Amino acid sequence: MIRRTLCWGLTVVLAGVLAACGLFSSTGADEAARAFGAAFGDPAKAARMTDAPKTAEAALRQAKQALAPEKVRVSVGEVTESDGVATADYTVTWQLPHDRTWSYRTKVELVPHDDSWQVRWTPSALHPKLAAQQTLAMESETPELAPVLDRDGAKLLEPGQVVSVMLYPAEAKQAGGVQRVARSLAASLRTFDRSITADSIVAEARKATGKNDSTLVAVLREGDYQSVKPAIYDLPGVKFARQTRLLTPTKDFGSQVLPAVRSMVTERIAGEAGWRVIAKDSLGAEVAELHRVEPKHGAAVKTTLSRKVLTAAEKAVDDVRKPAALVALQPSTGDILAVAQNEAADKQGAISLTGRYPPGSTFKIATALAALRAKEVTPRSKVDCPGTTVIGGRLVPNEKRFQLGTVPLSRAFAKSCNTTFARLAARMPANALTDAARDLGIGADFVIPGLTTITGSAPPSGSLVQRAENGFGQGKVLASPFGMALAAATVREGRTPVPSLMDGDKVKATGLGKPLAAKDAAALRDMMRRVVTEGTATALRGMGPVHGKTGTAQFGDGKHSHGWFAGYRGDLAFAVLVVGGESSQPAVEVSKAFLGGL
Repeated sequence: MIRRTLCWGLTVVLAGVLAACGLFSSTGADEAARAFGAAFGDPAKAARMTDAPKTAEAALRQAKQALAPEKVRVSVGEVTESDGVATADYTVTWQLPHDRTWSYRTKVELVPHDDSWQVRWTPSALHPKLAAQQTLAMESETPELAPVLDRDGAKLLEPGQVVSVMLYPAEAKQAGGVQRVARSLAASLRTFDRSITADSIVAEARKATGKNDSTLVAVLREGDYQSVKPAIYDLPGVKFARQTRLLTPTKDFGSQVLPAVRSMVTERIAGEAGWRVIAKDSLGAEVAELHRVEPKHGAAVKTTLSRKVLTAAEKAVDDVRKPAALVALQPSTGDILAVAQNEAADKQGAISLTGRYPPGSTFKIATALAALRAKEVTPRSKVDCPGTTVIGGRLVPNEKRFQLGTVPLSRAFAKSCNTTFARLAARMPANALTDAARDLGIGADFVIPGLTTITGSAPPSGSLVQRAENGFGQGKVLASPFGMALAAATVREGRTPVPSLMDGDKVKATGLGKPLAAKDAAALRDMMRRVVTEGTATALRGMGPVHGKTGTAQFGDGKHSHGWFAGYRGDLAFAVLVVGGESSQPAVEVSKAFLGGL
């Protein structure tokens, strides 16, 4: 037996004819081996160098289609000859999309042909583990989504299965009519979404004009789907698709904030897909795994939210018939702990974060601050609280025209004397209330990743009447529950905290005021405590050291009012708005339920 080593360590870069280490003529096996390696990524060209061109081209073309390489490199190693047959060592490297690389070693036999050599084609020339009637395939393995956590590590969003219910109108029409199918779907699906009706389904179906067009009817959680599957599974033209999504603990939990979080963290929690190359038999069944890269799971994302606080907030507002919203913050950090609205409020939009309503007497916090700064009064100063007063021709009444006579400012604040604070505001410069409100956070603007927020506005006024009205939160003053929660947090902390939602994300703040003077902050805290101990929020006396301010704000023709409460307990600040609540008491009751739930 004759055995000869033809060449070592040759790397094919481009197709071409190079001298084969000077050992053989241009028709040598080593040259044929390198030529085949250089043409490996061109199925037709490489196949012509084999003894089975059609079979080789089909195999090479199928591999290229399956793997969709950006580039194929083949390095030729040792080429040896024995008994008239040459063997070449190859390293094949597939540069695949998404920065993926697959590299392996194989051997190819070459046999003499006319005055040259040609490759003896076998599937192992493509891959050493590939056999006859087998093909290559590549599969991706998507990692499970990472969860989204609250500040304490509890799960707010985690992966779960959902089922999309799709209607193909053309198929439904052939089997008896879209209307009949729509009625059956609506009867089953309205349990989960009351906006789904037979008419709404038919209206969407009309938009699907093509034979294979479909419309999305609903997306159901797996458990909900299973409960209605017997009724809808066999409906003509109705088909289903499963996928994994981040789901909240219950369907509508955190509806004002968690959808925004979900959209923000999609890439962060997705991880990196794994992939593998496999061999399949002629029936498409997997017979061997040729390469595998494990998926990399994404890291869990932490928010500033508190599942406990959010649960208590949602339960508190859900018990109210009228539109109700609650926002809770941590004064020491600005962390947003909860944003909650009931269904009635949801119909009006994101009122908790962007609503603009007259804040009523909750704005007396700002009026009191402005008066303290102007040295007009102290909490102990004696002030008048008549049932009504007239300022610039405008009649200003207290609620139900109650009167206290001459009392300390702290008592007028606790009992919410409109007349007292209208008079104080009327004597102030045009910008006094604007500056005080700004230093409480009302009028500041925050770019919070994932959320749109409005704190409110308190425009300056040169009008005596306008200043008086602004002084008790009517007039031109507007605020959102978010803004009033921020104001309460500012009193607690002595400066306006910068609110945030995602742990580690930067928030851009503009329009912030200056910190409160220590004596002014202390005075406001004392007066807000008196609101609970002896004023308009005594229903909260049993809820711990709560500080706050109630508010009743007329709107429209003045015959109806919104109800407010803004305050804090420890390192928890919050604001409640009941739209059309008619008085502050519904907001106080929501506050009581909220704090009780904690």
